[in-house]
Amino acid sequence: MTTPTAPSVPSGPATSAQRWLAQTRFETATILGHGEQLLVALVLPVLALVGMALTDVPDLGPGRRIDVATAGVLALAVVSTAFTGQAIATGFDRRQGVLRFLGVGPLGREGLIAGKLGAVGLVILVQLVVLGGVAAVLGWRPEPAGVLPALVTVGLGAAAFLALAMLLAGTVRAEGVLALANLVWVLLLGLGILLPTDRLPDGVAGLARVLPSGALGDGMRLALVEGGWPLAQWLVLAGWTLAAGLGAARWFRWSD
Repeated sequence: MTTPTAPSVPSGPATSAQRWLAQTRFETATILGHGEQLLVALVLPVLALVGMALTDVPDLGPGRRIDVATAGVLALAVVSTAFTGQAIATGFDRRQGVLRFLGVGPLGREGLIAGKLGAVGLVILVQLVVLGGVAAVLGWRPEPAGVLPALVTVGLGAAAFLALAMLLAGTVRAEGVLALANLVWVLLLGLGILLPTDRLPDGVAGLARVLPSGALGDGMRLALVEGGWPLAQWLVLAGWTLAAGLGAARWFRWSD
């Protein structure tokens, strides 16, 4: 007669990396399982891509229209996930007391940010595949030399807009976050995301180029349409990441 063995017991507490990976899985499942976030992250960008590809408005400037439109829509996808979705979700988590419990638990501030950044990266990867597939059907042919700088631009853009999302969600009440995040999303469409900054009036164009929206959109177009390295745009995005990150670290409140 065999002696029953006791169930295995973990040898110790989870490591920081394990906690961060678990939070990443949780955040990713939350985004992909939330209908409103999927609407902003995938449905609206797909509609924007098809609409811009099949019409002649707005004027997107030189280059094949589908190529310029796709670069802008990929930038829109980054903003939708890293900024709008995360700002709203984090703002309501703060109001409901979820962040307070996470902040004082083993996960900590660093784990929460790492989990959100990882989830944003995974969801953006899904967006790039889906939107790239739709664009390819519509005739998109990216410049091969620009694929690597485009990926770097996506990473820097995601970091900048996630930092801005944390700053907004950590300092404004949830209802205000909801209104502001959606308003900013709409305004940024014409400030360099879908519409190139060189298509804007001179005064507005100068402002758009120093905004993270203009840097991200122009950077994606420079990379994917012209095959260039958007070094100036990277500096703008890095500056916004640093400024918003420091602001969030200073003023972020874990509960209302």
